[in-house]
Amino acid sequence: MALTLFRGLRSNCFRSYPPSLCITRKHGVLHCSMSSSAQGQTATQEKQHAQLKDVPKREPSKKLEEVLKHYEAVIGIETHVQLATLTKAFCSCPYNYGAQPNTSVCPICMGLPGALPVLNSKVIESAVKVGLALNCKLSLSSKFDRKQYFYPDLPKGYQISQFDIPIAADGYVDIDLPIEFGGGHRKFGITRVHMEEDAGKLLHTGNGNFSQVDLNRAGVPLLEIVSEPDMRTGVEAAEYAAEIQRLVRYLGVSNGNMQEGSLRCDVNISVRPIGQVEFGTKVEIKNLNSFSSVSRAIDFEILRQVRHIDEGQAEKIVLETRLWEEGAQKTVTMRKKEGLADYRYFPEPDLPEVNLSEEYVNEIRNSLPELPETKRRRFENMGLSMQDVLFLANDVNVAAFFDATIASGADVKLAANWIMGDIAAYMKNEKLSVNEIKLTPQELGELIASIKGGTISGKIGKEILFELMAKGGTVKGLIKEKDLVQITDLSEIEKIVDRVLAENPKQLEQYRGGKTKLQGFFAGQIMKETKGKANPGILNKILLEKLNAKA
Repeated sequence: MALTLFRGLRSNCFRSYPPSLCITRKHGVLHCSMSSSAQGQTATQEKQHAQLKDVPKREPSKKLEEVLKHYEAVIGIETHVQLATLTKAFCSCPYNYGAQPNTSVCPICMGLPGALPVLNSKVIESAVKVGLALNCKLSLSSKFDRKQYFYPDLPKGYQISQFDIPIAADGYVDIDLPIEFGGGHRKFGITRVHMEEDAGKLLHTGNGNFSQVDLNRAGVPLLEIVSEPDMRTGVEAAEYAAEIQRLVRYLGVSNGNMQEGSLRCDVNISVRPIGQVEFGTKVEIKNLNSFSSVSRAIDFEILRQVRHIDEGQAEKIVLETRLWEEGAQKTVTMRKKEGLADYRYFPEPDLPEVNLSEEYVNEIRNSLPELPETKRRRFENMGLSMQDVLFLANDVNVAAFFDATIASGADVKLAANWIMGDIAAYMKNEKLSVNEIKLTPQELGELIASIKGGTISGKIGKEILFELMAKGGTVKGLIKEKDLVQITDLSEIEKIVDRVLAENPKQLEQYRGGKTKLQGFFAGQIMKETKGKANPGILNKILLEKLNAKA
């Protein structure tokens, strides 16, 4: 029997929930309309770092390529997105990742008798945003249902979810595959999006004699996004999951951190010979904590199922849930499914229906930000390569930084190169997000203009860049303070070239004897003399003239 520790039962757990929507009950139905004073309630639980997409940078194995010539994988994904509301779905308890066990609980999320749920209106708003962003048809009238199952971390013995009338359905999402995986555009169908609550979490002891239950997570709002079985490879599935993460981050409804469990993917996969219409036996894979895990688990499962079919042992592919073991790089059986689970759904009697007005939906539609797919197409129309587009649009804050930089007048390609190169490397090394560095988009634009206009060299520009990222300041201020203005005076550079050549007669003789690579040596010496301030173009022109002049 699980041991439950209830610590810090809060006395203020019955405080009234501050609505951000106008909510009224009429004939047992919940009516929602947008309030002009609605405030955003999303809370960032932990600093988000600018990251490259966690998709495996590897080519498909030759064995897998050979298998996929004869067999087709059919893949669908169920994604659970934890919403970044300040309080839980049906009570006023806050949720903070990593808090001490059972410190954010109340009679409602503990499932005590007589406790009644009250819907957090932000959950509806987030669901509508995601439904619209996924091009879904919204149900203007939907309801909650009880999903009955028994597990130690589910104190009520049922989960409040949505069954036959989800809030959104019949949508799609567009993705662009990375160039290293062949590139191309894909469109994957979305079956449904529905609202539900999360369960608690079991904490298992080292010796396995007993488990403890942490109910902090019980009642935290989730959106479950169910895809159509439209994916055919591990790479496509990983990119789909990454796009869902981008989408919820762009919308601000979730931080999407897989490490925290804010975004969880369950993969359903079967294989069939190419040309066969009927689906094969479906297997579910859980315990996927990264996009690369999604891709690798699918690749392994394709090979496992095909091996059984080729060996005449198709009966070994059974309806089951399997776990992905990261260390062993394989899937293992978690539990068999003898048939479809009977959750005995019935309408939630303690919650009214959810009715959305057209006005409410339109106000949310008009408030949506530019979404990842639209942003990618806009960046592509600027003339950027797909590699540049995918990098810049991957993180909403990086995309905003890039937009602000070019808004200051910076060249589009140069701005992209600086952000993808030295700035991205600095953020990675220092483990900082683009919002945490001291450099502003306006100063990056000024830096690019200073280099392009010949005020400073590219080398000095890099030195200035790193100081701006670490300490802040202005480009003009640093140039003046450190006397970094580029030397462009022809006579001044010519004098320095003459002096360097005179000081290195042996190297000059060797150059004129055929060792032309020594040009770099002389250029380096001149740059050293000028502390990097000599204009490279003028310097090299004068230097070549002097080196090739007859003795």
